[in-house]
Amino acid sequence: MNKRRGLHFALSLFLILFSVEIALSASRKESPSQYLVYVGTYTGQKSKGIYAYRLEMKTGELTSLGLAAETPNPTFLVIHPNNKVLYSANEMAKFGGKSSGAVSAFSIDPGSGKLTLLNQQPSGGAGPCHIATDHSGKVVLVANYGGGSIASFPIKSNGALGETASFIQHKGSSANPQRQEGPHAHCINVDPNNKLVLAADLGLDKVLIYKLDLAKATLTENDPPFAALAPGAGPRHFAFTPDGRYCYVINEINCTLTAFLHNPRTGALKEIETVSTLPGEREGKDSTAEIEVHPSGKFVYGSNRGHNSIAVFAINRRTGKLTLVEHQSTGKTPRNFAIDPTGTYLFSANQDSDSIFVYTIDQATGRLHRTGHEAQVGAPVCIKFVPL
Repeated sequence: MNKRRGLHFALSLFLILFSVEIALSASRKESPSQYLVYVGTYTGQKSKGIYAYRLEMKTGELTSLGLAAETPNPTFLVIHPNNKVLYSANEMAKFGGKSSGAVSAFSIDPGSGKLTLLNQQPSGGAGPCHIATDHSGKVVLVANYGGGSIASFPIKSNGALGETASFIQHKGSSANPQRQEGPHAHCINVDPNNKLVLAADLGLDKVLIYKLDLAKATLTENDPPFAALAPGAGPRHFAFTPDGRYCYVINEINCTLTAFLHNPRTGALKEIETVSTLPGEREGKDSTAEIEVHPSGKFVYGSNRGHNSIAVFAINRRTGKLTLVEHQSTGKTPRNFAIDPTGTYLFSANQDSDSIFVYTIDQATGRLHRTGHEAQVGAPVCIKFVPL
């Protein structure tokens, strides 16, 4: 009997160790030692398009791979879920002789980092400023700031873009006559369940909600159709926690961050609280820009232009409420920042100082610490990662 128990114990121990090894192997596979880092820019004297870097995860050092693709104003980028194709929103007022920007598709060479143009489609409105894909990689979504509209495109088998499947023109205005005289779609993305599309419109003080038909790549109005922000807030970007329970919206005009409880079944957003992204009262032309939730779901980060800082908040996982951790200084005009997929580093794209700063993230507190590593690139606007 004891011998049988001993064999049973040994077998159980073997199975546990075997399971641990499998888990560790999976973890190692999910955490590559290097990433390609792509940077979208405003083009001009200092920039010609999309630039590529190699990131060493051990150190946070960025090595320049040069110009990956020459293309006008690729201000926002997104990587296809298969990591083989990159899409850019080309922020232009005119494309193909019409009042429209462009959406471009590029194949990725993982060896050199170079991008090869697959095709382009008109975005449907002037000044496209944000782009996303659904989680399955079937649809590309774009927000047109100047045109105040959104559009969707099917993705072909080779990653190229099909013709416009949906085009929706937003209508209305809000409290600030200088900034909100009409609609200004500023961000578009899918919910964690990949069934709904949300679009933050700075000009309307709304986050609009649409149903997504993956088979047709089309968008239709949801019920409820939107969540409202305070008049004059100017919602710019938003981010979900990994479990999809909470959604955080950063408001550009009044420099606030609004926490919402998210209903995954209906898409409804119920406001929890709104907090300032700035340290007390400030005079001057401050405005917010980017927002990201840490992969752990424990922290949310938002950038302040003018104040030139990243505001760090801890998330109460039970209530969704926020507690300020710190304001970390950046270069001039942190228009965008990005957290690498492992949650180890944060990269600040400082548009007006033509630089990217690299910070380590304290996994316990969320605090940021400069590594000393940085990269020089003209007018950086967006940062995206591809594992190697």
